[in-house]
Amino acid sequence: MDAAAPFDPVEFKKHLRQYYAVFVALACLTAITVGVSYLRLNRPLAIGVALVIASIKASLVAAVFMHLISEKKVIFALLALTVFFFLLVLLLPAMTTLEGGRIL
Repeated sequence: MDAAAPFDPVEFKKHLRQYYAVFVALACLTAITVGVSYLRLNRPLAIGVALVIASIKASLVAAVFMHLISEKKVIFALLALTVFFFLLVLLLPAMTTLEGGRIL
């Protein structure tokens, strides 16, 4: 929607429905996160499940509230590059741990 264009109530209601749907999804995912915390999973599995749920929630927020769902391919390429480097930074300590006196 162009900033100079007149207000379009139909377009506004469409966005409002999306925002309500994301709100409900975020509330449900938060409830699932709380429910999973009571399952007494071992720590690595619990962290993994929590990170998966948090990633889904972050994706919803980025896609809808930051309007990335309707952006061009360049934005998605930059986002993918950011995710790649984020994962690299997360895995870097695991790739450089010492085992038996040698670096893996």
